[in-house]
Amino acid sequence: MSDDTIRLVTIGRIIRRRWRVLALYALVGALVGYGASALFPPRYTTSASVLLPGTWEERELLTQTEVATSSVVVDRAAATLGWPGVSGSDLRDHVSAKATDGNIIKISGTAETPERAQRLSDQVAKDFVSYATRIASESADPAAAQELAALQQSVEDTSRRISKLSDATDPGNTVESVQTRTELEKLRTALREAISTIKQADPADDEAKNMVVMGSAARPTGEAPPTRTQLIAGGALLFFLSAVIGHLTAARMSRRLRGESEITAALGSALLGTVDVPVRRPTHRPEGHGPRAWVRRLLGVDVRWDLPAPQSSGDEASRRIRYRRVCSRLRDRLPAPQRLLVVFPEGDEIARRAAGHLVVEAGSDPALRAVAVPVSRPMVPDRDHESGALVVVSAGVWTAAELAGIAEACADAKHGVVGVVLAGPVRATRSADHPPRAAVSALVGFDGERDDVTGVTG
Repeated sequence: MSDDTIRLVTIGRIIRRRWRVLALYALVGALVGYGASALFPPRYTTSASVLLPGTWEERELLTQTEVATSSVVVDRAAATLGWPGVSGSDLRDHVSAKATDGNIIKISGTAETPERAQRLSDQVAKDFVSYATRIASESADPAAAQELAALQQSVEDTSRRISKLSDATDPGNTVESVQTRTELEKLRTALREAISTIKQADPADDEAKNMVVMGSAARPTGEAPPTRTQLIAGGALLFFLSAVIGHLTAARMSRRLRGESEITAALGSALLGTVDVPVRRPTHRPEGHGPRAWVRRLLGVDVRWDLPAPQSSGDEASRRIRYRRVCSRLRDRLPAPQRLLVVFPEGDEIARRAAGHLVVEAGSDPALRAVAVPVSRPMVPDRDHESGALVVVSAGVWTAAELAGIAEACADAKHGVVGVVLAGPVRATRSADHPPRAAVSALVGFDGERDDVTGVTG
């Protein structure tokens, strides 16, 4: 797992084998989200629209949005609303404004109830229009306004004089009289256009004064995000993903050996072969009793999830052929018939069953005796009638240090490791034969000797 690419099948395996603990994490996350929703009371948001007639540049609209949320406007709204214990500084974080298409500024207010949110938005919009109009009026230049009025008066006087000149012109239809009246009319039109241009060039006095609130804000019908439901769902999803990521991280950091070369290198011996062990239930389930073990079984964390699903099993005959081949290779490595220990790690159920089958298939050539070695403090019986050790392990369960400890324990007991056998689980079928009674008897007989082995310290 540490060198494999994370695939969807890996995520699916985590969910399938650890769905109980993942569901527990999601439940805890939902409770945390519910607790967070209790700390943050529900909020309601609504908006009031203010229309700015005329032509406005983008930077001018941005300036107006800043004015709408300024302290002057918000303080006025707070004073008008008169909510107990709520000042302008408190409302400033609950009011926002943004410019939209069509020269419209939307002023949003957030409060604890729909009624308050509506009143807040409407009041801020009204105070904004009032304040912007006053600014436009105060910023106007009185001298310029007087000059513009005088200019308009002059244009009107000139227009009347042009009318008099036009009337005094020869009323006949001569070419000269027609040209004179035409020129006078052109002059009158040019003066009027000049006045219109001057009025348009005079900024936003009229535009600011024509701001209008486009109706009352709508009363909100739902809470503003994040709602209680969103917090609960978000907490459950966050804890669920955290649990999945935690499983992947733990698998990435795992030092358990999976490859044949890694296992044989850790034990310092050659591989004699691989054997199959049919299983009908999850393997590598640690033994134990008590509340802690019961909780682990209830949550499903007592079974390894990062091991691939067992492959389909063949018949009993094909499985026995593998064991016989291992025994044949073992005899070829021995100079003469000998008695050997079949060493397997304590707690490795697959290796334990494979060791029992090897004892039965080998018979008396060579004579084998199964011995379980505790991994925490490995200890192998001293050399008696046996003159070597055959190590049986399953892949993906033990680290290099743990296997090296078993090899050192064999060497300390003066047992040379003559070979390594890898045991792998296969999916049992309905027609799969039961293990031979001799294999079961061999394991049961060894269990009676376990106290003598594990009781030694070193």
